Amino acid sequence: MASTTLELADIEAIRQLKARYFRLMDQKQWDVWKDVFIEDVEITTPDDTGDPNPIVGRDEFVDGLRAMIDAVPTIHHGHMSEIAVDGDLATGVWSMEDHLFWPPESGLGYMWGTGWYEETYRRGDDGRWRIATLHLRRIRVEAAGTQIFPRES
Repeated sequence: MASTTLELADIEAIRQLKARYFRLMDQKQWDVWKDVFIEDVEITTPDDTGDPNPIVGRDEFVDGLRAMIDAVPTIHHGHMSEIAVDGDLATGVWSMEDHLFWPPESGLGYMWGTGWYEETYRRGDDGRWRIATLHLRRIRVEAAGTQIFPRES
């Protein structure tokens, strides 16, 4: 099925949104970063936290992540987006890779991870797209050169 010009414009707007998500997080622009999410966003990162329950609310999520990585240099990349738009709602899947450089006292050292984001987006009353749900699925995480996820048996 052929996409319309409006659908393609929405897909590009969502790609730009996700680019801002990565850049603003890595630049630690937390107050600006909050605007990439709807107010009642639901975030799940069970592979990182072991908790399948979502974090609900952009303030709770952003403030929690800020406390965790504000002093940690990070590099996040998103690749090969698959985006489908249905009116004011959309879905997306992104391959991802991240690099975190933890301070020596953490014992983690350099951390590298791969996986993908599964997301939904909602167009706001202002016409801008924002992340409504984000589910981070990990394939592999290494810390200080040792695989920490998935745990080897």
